[in-house]
Amino acid sequence: MKVLLTGTAGGAGWPEPGCLCASCAALPAGHRRPFGLVVDGRVTYPFRDLPAGYRTSAGGLGLVCPDGARLLHLPRGVPVPAPEPAPYDVVLIDLLGRPERLGELRRAGLAGAATTVVAVGLDHRIRSEDELARRLRLWGAIAVSDGTEVTPGQGVRARMPRRALLLGGSRSGKSAEAEARLAAEPHVTYVATGPSCAGDGEWAARVRAHRERRPAHWDTLETTDLATAIRSATTPLLIDGLGTWLAAVFDEHGAWEGDRAPVSARCDELVAAWRQAPQPLVAVSDEVGMGVVPATASGRAFRDALGRLNERLAAESEYVALVVAGRVLEL
Repeated sequence: MKVLLTGTAGGAGWPEPGCLCASCAALPAGHRRPFGLVVDGRVTYPFRDLPAGYRTSAGGLGLVCPDGARLLHLPRGVPVPAPEPAPYDVVLIDLLGRPERLGELRRAGLAGAATTVVAVGLDHRIRSEDELARRLRLWGAIAVSDGTEVTPGQGVRARMPRRALLLGGSRSGKSAEAEARLAAEPHVTYVATGPSCAGDGEWAARVRAHRERRPAHWDTLETTDLATAIRSATTPLLIDGLGTWLAAVFDEHGAWEGDRAPVSARCDELVAAWRQAPQPLVAVSDEVGMGVVPATASGRAFRDALGRLNERLAAESEYVALVVAGRVLEL
Protein backbone atom coordinates (compact mmCIF):
# COMPACT_ATOMS: atom_id res chain seq x y z
CA MET A 1 0.00 0.00 0.00
CA LYS A 2 1.31 3.41 -1.02
CA VAL A 3 -0.45 6.38 0.54
CA LEU A 4 0.13 9.74 -1.15
CA LEU A 5 -1.04 12.79 0.78
CA THR A 6 -1.59 15.51 -1.79
CA GLY A 7 -2.76 17.83 0.99
CA THR A 8 -2.60 17.70 4.79
CA ALA A 9 -4.61 20.72 5.96
CA GLY A 10 -8.24 21.38 6.78
CA GLY A 11 -10.76 22.41 4.17
CA ALA A 12 -9.51 26.01 3.92
CA GLY A 13 -5.82 25.14 4.02
CA TRP A 14 -3.19 26.41 6.43
CA PRO A 15 -2.80 29.37 6.42
CA GLU A 16 -6.45 30.11 5.78
CA PRO A 17 -6.80 32.74 3.03
CA GLY A 18 -7.59 36.17 4.48
CA CYS A 19 -7.04 35.09 8.09
CA LEU A 20 -4.85 37.44 10.13
CA CYS A 21 -4.44 35.26 13.24
CA ALA A 22 -0.93 34.69 14.63
CA SER A 23 -0.86 31.13 13.32
CA CYS A 24 -1.82 32.00 9.75
CA ALA A 25 0.20 35.21 9.58
CA ALA A 26 3.43 33.33 10.30
CA LEU A 27 3.09 31.01 7.28
CA PRO A 28 3.43 31.59 3.53
CA ALA A 29 0.34 31.21 1.35
CA GLY A 30 -0.28 27.62 0.34
CA HIS A 31 1.94 26.22 3.11
CA ARG A 32 -0.44 23.28 3.50
CA ARG A 33 -3.21 22.50 1.02
CA PRO A 34 -6.62 21.00 1.88
CA PHE A 35 -6.60 17.28 2.60
CA GLY A 36 -6.19 15.01 -0.38
CA LEU A 37 -5.40 11.30 -0.56
CA VAL A 38 -4.41 8.88 -3.30
CA VAL A 39 -3.78 5.20 -2.52
CA ASP A 40 -1.68 3.07 -4.87
CA GLY A 41 -2.12 5.73 -7.54
CA ARG A 42 -5.67 4.45 -8.10
CA VAL A 43 -7.97 5.18 -5.17
CA THR A 44 -8.91 8.64 -3.89
CA TYR A 45 -10.81 9.73 -0.79
CA PRO A 46 -13.75 9.43 -0.23
CA PHE A 47 -13.53 5.75 -1.08
CA ARG A 48 -16.10 5.24 -3.86
CA ASP A 49 -16.21 3.25 -7.09
CA LEU A 50 -13.29 1.14 -5.95
CA PRO A 51 -11.18 -0.93 -8.37
CA ALA A 52 -11.29 -4.70 -8.10
CA GLY A 53 -9.54 -6.02 -5.00
CA TYR A 54 -10.22 -2.97 -2.83
CA ARG A 55 -12.99 -2.73 -0.26
CA THR A 56 -14.07 -0.30 2.44
CA SER A 57 -14.25 -0.84 6.18
CA ALA A 58 -15.30 1.09 9.28
CA GLY A 59 -18.41 2.44 7.58
CA GLY A 60 -16.52 3.84 4.63
CA LEU A 61 -13.74 5.47 6.67
CA GLY A 62 -11.33 2.60 6.08
CA LEU A 63 -9.78 0.99 3.02
CA VAL A 64 -8.50 -2.57 2.66
CA CYS A 65 -6.06 -3.04 -0.23
CA PRO A 66 -5.48 -6.17 -2.32
CA ASP A 67 -2.27 -6.91 -0.39
CA GLY A 68 -4.22 -6.87 2.87
CA ALA A 69 -2.83 -3.53 4.06
CA ARG A 70 -5.41 -1.36 5.82
CA LEU A 71 -5.84 2.40 6.09
CA LEU A 72 -8.23 4.45 8.24
CA HIS A 73 -9.09 8.13 7.80
CA LEU A 74 -10.76 9.81 10.79
CA PRO A 75 -11.72 13.39 9.91
CA ARG A 76 -12.74 16.12 12.31
CA GLY A 77 -15.97 15.50 14.20
CA VAL A 78 -16.32 11.83 13.21
CA PRO A 79 -16.73 9.33 16.09
CA VAL A 80 -14.22 6.53 16.56
CA PRO A 81 -15.44 3.38 14.74
CA ALA A 82 -16.32 0.14 16.47
CA PRO A 83 -13.45 -2.17 17.47
CA GLU A 84 -12.10 -4.58 14.87
CA PRO A 85 -9.99 -7.73 15.22
CA ALA A 86 -6.74 -6.13 14.05
CA PRO A 87 -5.20 -2.63 14.03
CA TYR A 88 -4.88 -0.53 10.90
CA ASP A 89 -1.48 -0.14 9.24
CA VAL A 90 -1.92 3.58 8.62
CA VAL A 91 -4.24 6.01 10.42
CA LEU A 92 -4.83 9.52 9.09
CA ILE A 93 -6.51 11.54 11.82
CA ASP A 94 -7.44 15.10 12.75
CA LEU A 95 -5.84 15.46 16.19
CA LEU A 96 -6.05 19.19 16.83
CA GLY A 97 -9.54 19.36 18.29
CA ARG A 98 -9.78 16.08 20.18
CA PRO A 99 -6.46 14.24 20.47
CA GLU A 100 -8.11 11.80 22.85
CA ARG A 101 -9.69 10.16 19.80
CA LEU A 102 -6.28 8.60 19.17
CA GLY A 103 -6.40 7.18 22.69
CA GLU A 104 -9.84 5.79 21.90
CA LEU A 105 -8.50 4.22 18.69
CA ARG A 106 -5.71 2.56 20.64
CA ARG A 107 -8.10 1.45 23.36
CA ALA A 108 -10.34 -0.13 20.69
CA GLY A 109 -7.40 -1.92 19.07
CA LEU A 110 -7.72 0.07 15.84
CA ALA A 111 -4.21 1.55 16.22
CA GLY A 112 -1.33 -0.50 17.56
CA ALA A 113 2.37 -0.15 18.26
CA ALA A 114 3.24 -0.62 14.57
CA THR A 115 0.52 1.69 13.22
CA THR A 116 1.74 4.78 11.38
CA VAL A 117 -0.36 7.67 12.75
CA VAL A 118 -0.32 10.81 10.60
CA ALA A 119 -1.96 14.07 11.66
CA VAL A 120 -4.10 15.65 8.93
CA GLY A 121 -6.73 18.39 8.83
CA LEU A 122 -4.07 20.79 10.10
CA ASP A 123 -5.00 24.44 10.49
CA HIS A 124 -4.80 27.48 12.73
CA ARG A 125 -6.12 25.62 15.77
CA ILE A 126 -2.40 25.11 16.47
CA ARG A 127 -0.18 28.17 16.79
CA SER A 128 2.86 26.94 14.84
CA GLU A 129 4.56 24.02 13.15
CA ASP A 130 6.94 23.79 16.12
CA GLU A 131 4.06 23.45 18.58
CA LEU A 132 2.45 20.88 16.28
CA ALA A 133 5.63 18.81 16.27
CA ARG A 134 5.92 19.03 20.07
CA ARG A 135 2.40 17.78 20.62
CA LEU A 136 2.67 15.01 18.05
CA ARG A 137 5.75 13.67 19.81
CA LEU A 138 3.63 13.36 22.96
CA TRP A 139 0.88 11.57 21.06
CA GLY A 140 3.03 9.18 19.05
CA ALA A 141 2.00 10.68 15.72
CA ILE A 142 3.79 12.44 12.87
CA ALA A 143 3.08 15.26 10.43
CA VAL A 144 4.31 15.15 6.85
CA SER A 145 4.53 17.72 4.09
CA ASP A 146 2.05 17.87 1.24
CA GLY A 147 3.07 15.45 -1.49
CA THR A 148 4.58 12.91 0.93
CA GLU A 149 4.12 9.20 0.33
CA VAL A 150 3.41 7.43 3.60
CA THR A 151 4.13 3.73 4.06
CA PRO A 152 3.19 1.36 6.90
CA GLY A 153 5.78 1.22 9.66
CA GLN A 154 6.82 4.84 9.26
CA GLY A 155 7.16 6.75 12.51
CA VAL A 156 8.01 5.03 15.78
CA ARG A 157 6.22 6.06 18.94
CA ALA A 158 8.64 7.64 21.39
CA ARG A 159 8.78 6.38 24.94
CA MET A 160 7.22 8.84 27.36
CA PRO A 161 9.16 9.98 30.45
CA ARG A 162 8.37 7.88 33.52
CA ARG A 163 7.93 10.98 35.69
CA ALA A 164 6.85 14.44 34.47
CA LEU A 165 6.24 17.41 36.78
CA LEU A 166 4.41 20.49 35.48
CA LEU A 167 4.61 23.66 37.55
CA GLY A 168 2.69 26.88 37.09
CA GLY A 169 0.66 29.60 38.68
CA SER A 170 -3.09 29.92 38.86
CA ARG A 171 -4.81 29.68 35.45
CA SER A 172 -1.45 29.17 33.75
CA GLY A 173 -2.64 26.26 31.60
CA LYS A 174 -0.67 23.65 33.54
CA SER A 175 -3.62 21.26 33.92
CA ALA A 176 -4.50 21.48 30.23
CA GLU A 177 -0.88 20.76 29.34
CA ALA A 178 -0.84 17.75 31.67
CA GLU A 179 -4.01 16.40 30.08
CA ALA A 180 -2.56 16.95 26.60
CA ARG A 181 0.53 14.93 27.48
CA LEU A 182 -1.60 11.83 28.08
CA ALA A 183 -4.45 12.53 25.67
CA ALA A 184 -3.49 9.81 23.18
CA GLU A 185 -3.01 7.06 25.77
CA PRO A 186 -5.55 4.21 25.68
CA HIS A 187 -5.74 3.92 29.48
CA VAL A 188 -5.23 6.74 31.99
CA THR A 189 -6.21 7.16 35.62
CA TYR A 190 -6.90 10.75 36.67
CA VAL A 191 -6.04 11.16 40.35
CA ALA A 192 -8.12 13.99 41.79
CA THR A 193 -6.79 15.34 45.08
CA GLY A 194 -9.12 18.32 45.49
CA PRO A 195 -11.42 18.82 48.49
CA SER A 196 -15.17 18.35 48.50
CA CYS A 197 -16.97 21.15 46.65
CA ALA A 198 -20.05 21.03 48.88
CA GLY A 199 -21.34 24.55 49.41
CA ASP A 200 -18.69 26.18 47.20
CA GLY A 201 -20.20 26.98 43.82
CA GLU A 202 -17.04 28.50 42.39
CA TRP A 203 -14.93 25.45 43.29
CA ALA A 204 -17.63 23.14 41.94
CA ALA A 205 -17.50 25.02 38.62
CA ARG A 206 -13.72 24.53 38.47
CA VAL A 207 -14.05 20.81 39.14
CA ARG A 208 -16.81 20.49 36.54
CA ALA A 209 -14.72 22.28 33.89
CA HIS A 210 -11.81 19.92 34.50
CA ARG A 211 -14.08 16.89 34.37
CA GLU A 212 -15.74 17.95 31.10
CA ARG A 213 -12.36 18.60 29.49
CA ARG A 214 -10.99 15.15 30.29
CA PRO A 215 -11.46 12.22 27.87
CA ALA A 216 -14.56 10.23 28.74
CA HIS A 217 -12.70 6.91 28.67
CA TRP A 218 -10.28 7.91 31.47
CA ASP A 219 -10.78 6.45 34.93
CA THR A 220 -10.95 8.78 37.93
CA LEU A 221 -9.59 8.12 41.42
CA GLU A 222 -10.36 10.58 44.21
CA THR A 223 -7.82 10.15 47.01
CA THR A 224 -5.22 11.86 49.14
CA ASP A 225 -3.26 8.62 49.56
CA LEU A 226 -0.99 9.40 46.64
CA ALA A 227 1.78 7.07 47.69
CA THR A 228 -0.52 4.05 47.51
CA ALA A 229 -2.08 5.25 44.25
CA ILE A 230 1.37 5.48 42.66
CA ARG A 231 2.68 2.19 44.00
CA SER A 232 -0.42 0.27 42.88
CA ALA A 233 -0.85 1.97 39.48
CA THR A 234 -1.53 -0.25 36.47
CA THR A 235 -2.06 2.62 33.98
CA PRO A 236 -0.40 6.02 33.49
CA LEU A 237 -1.47 8.49 36.18
CA LEU A 238 -2.34 12.16 35.94
CA ILE A 239 -2.18 13.73 39.41
CA ASP A 240 -3.91 17.10 39.69
CA GLY A 241 -2.63 18.47 41.84
CA LEU A 242 0.04 18.45 44.49
CA GLY A 243 -1.00 21.78 45.99
CA THR A 244 -4.51 20.59 46.81
CA TRP A 245 -3.04 17.30 48.04
CA LEU A 246 -0.72 19.08 50.45
CA ALA A 247 -3.54 21.32 51.70
CA ALA A 248 -5.61 18.20 52.39
CA VAL A 249 -2.68 16.62 54.25
CA PHE A 250 -2.37 19.76 56.40
CA ASP A 251 -6.10 19.43 57.15
CA GLU A 252 -5.91 15.71 57.95
CA HIS A 253 -3.12 16.21 60.49
CA GLY A 254 -4.28 19.52 61.94
CA ALA A 255 -0.94 20.94 60.87
CA TRP A 256 -1.98 24.49 60.07
CA GLU A 257 -1.43 25.48 63.70
CA GLY A 258 -0.15 22.20 65.19
CA ASP A 259 2.64 19.68 64.71
CA ARG A 260 3.85 19.56 61.10
CA ALA A 261 6.04 16.48 61.44
CA PRO A 262 3.28 14.19 60.05
CA VAL A 263 3.14 16.38 56.94
CA SER A 264 6.87 15.94 56.41
CA ALA A 265 6.46 12.17 56.80
CA ARG A 266 3.69 12.09 54.18
CA CYS A 267 5.90 14.06 51.79
CA ASP A 268 8.75 11.60 52.39
CA GLU A 269 6.37 8.74 51.60
CA LEU A 270 5.22 10.42 48.39
CA VAL A 271 8.77 11.08 47.19
CA ALA A 272 9.74 7.46 47.85
CA ALA A 273 6.75 6.18 45.86
CA TRP A 274 7.46 8.68 43.06
CA ARG A 275 11.04 7.41 42.81
CA GLN A 276 9.86 3.82 42.28
CA ALA A 277 6.76 4.55 40.16
CA PRO A 278 5.75 1.43 38.17
CA GLN A 279 3.78 3.46 35.60
CA PRO A 280 4.29 6.84 33.91
CA LEU A 281 3.22 9.83 36.02
CA VAL A 282 2.26 13.35 35.06
CA ALA A 283 1.73 15.60 38.06
CA VAL A 284 0.58 19.21 38.30
CA SER A 285 1.79 21.47 41.07
CA ASP A 286 1.61 25.14 41.97
CA GLU A 287 4.75 27.24 41.66
CA VAL A 288 4.60 29.11 44.97
CA GLY A 289 7.93 30.91 45.05
CA MET A 290 7.08 33.90 42.86
CA GLY A 291 4.14 35.45 44.72
CA VAL A 292 3.61 37.64 47.73
CA VAL A 293 4.93 36.28 51.03
CA PRO A 294 1.89 34.96 52.94
CA ALA A 295 0.80 37.13 55.85
CA THR A 296 0.28 34.23 58.27
CA ALA A 297 2.66 31.68 59.76
CA SER A 298 0.47 28.81 58.53
CA GLY A 299 0.45 30.24 55.00
CA ARG A 300 4.23 30.54 55.02
CA ALA A 301 4.56 26.97 56.33
CA PHE A 302 2.37 25.68 53.49
CA ARG A 303 4.29 27.66 50.87
CA ASP A 304 7.61 26.37 52.17
CA ALA A 305 6.40 22.76 52.36
CA LEU A 306 5.07 22.82 48.80
CA GLY A 307 8.22 24.51 47.49
CA ARG A 308 10.39 21.83 49.10
CA LEU A 309 8.13 19.06 47.76
CA ASN A 310 8.29 20.49 44.23
CA GLU A 311 12.08 20.63 44.44
CA ARG A 312 12.38 17.05 45.66
CA LEU A 313 10.01 15.65 43.02
CA ALA A 314 11.73 17.65 40.29
CA ALA A 315 15.04 16.07 41.30
CA GLU A 316 13.45 12.63 40.81
CA SER A 317 11.78 13.45 37.46
CA GLU A 318 12.93 12.90 33.89
CA TYR A 319 10.86 15.87 32.69
CA VAL A 320 10.06 19.16 34.44
CA ALA A 321 8.47 22.25 32.90
CA LEU A 322 7.03 25.58 33.96
CA VAL A 323 3.77 26.58 32.26
CA VAL A 324 3.21 30.32 31.86
CA ALA A 325 0.23 31.76 29.94
CA GLY A 326 -0.23 28.41 28.24
CA ARG A 327 3.40 28.28 27.05
CA VAL A 328 5.66 25.45 28.18
CA LEU A 329 9.18 26.29 29.39
CA GLU A 330 11.22 23.13 29.88
CA LEU A 331 13.48 23.23 32.93
